[in-house]
Amino acid sequence: MLKRLLKKALSKAGYEVFNSRYHHARDGLYTHNHPRFMQDAAFQLAYQRGVEASQGVNPGFHWRVHIALWAAELASRGPGDFVECGVNAGFVSSAVMRHLDWRRQDRQYYLIDTFAGPPLHQYSEAEVAGGRAELAREAESRGAYVKDVERVAANFAEWPNARVVPGVVPEVLYGLATTQVAFLHIDLNCALPEREALRHFWSLMTPGAVILLDDYCYQGHGAQAEAIDAVAAELGAKVLGLPTGQGLIVR
Repeated sequence: MLKRLLKKALSKAGYEVFNSRYHHARDGLYTHNHPRFMQDAAFQLAYQRGVEASQGVNPGFHWRVHIALWAAELASRGPGDFVECGVNAGFVSSAVMRHLDWRRQDRQYYLIDTFAGPPLHQYSEAEVAGGRAELAREAESRGAYVKDVERVAANFAEWPNARVVPGVVPEVLYGLATTQVAFLHIDLNCALPEREALRHFWSLMTPGAVILLDDYCYQGHGAQAEAIDAVAAELGAKVLGLPTGQGLIVR
């Protein structure tokens, strides 16, 4: 009786009580459903390769990597290169390349990032007012952004068909050699470059190509979602929002 009363009181205050013994809490999710992929040897190897890219830093985003691997595997069935806009240390892209045995893939993986920190001038007034620019500054001051492009290049050296591309989106995109894209991962933490990346690559996406948006449903990233939705509407596309915070489009 006391437990029920306590649970009811907490619920009225905006809290929920769960039996943690039967729930899985990770990567923004709290679920009683079984994360079967966590026991998969191929997933474990791919995830560990991401940890290696981050030099031992494990952010605990297993669900997001699981979805990225699924999306990349689906995209690999069709023609076209892979592109990541917003690489940082290369956690997700390293996991994908390990999972797909990238050396055997007859395609390129373009890894695009400033490798110099966030371009703060790209944040809109709404994003600045919402604290996004300040959060980026704080993250940069803590060393969250990898600025050593040689370190990143060394991480990807085992895959000859990986291309590390330093530069600011969208300007850097116009010099890419790719004419077909099967997989696009956008993680730029800012509305303007994410919007322009989606617009730029849309015509290059092959049938069945997959676009994965890292921050689409994340709290505090509403400006990015609105920008993506506006472009998607122009293109006749629809974004699937995921409980991990990601968004998904299949061409």
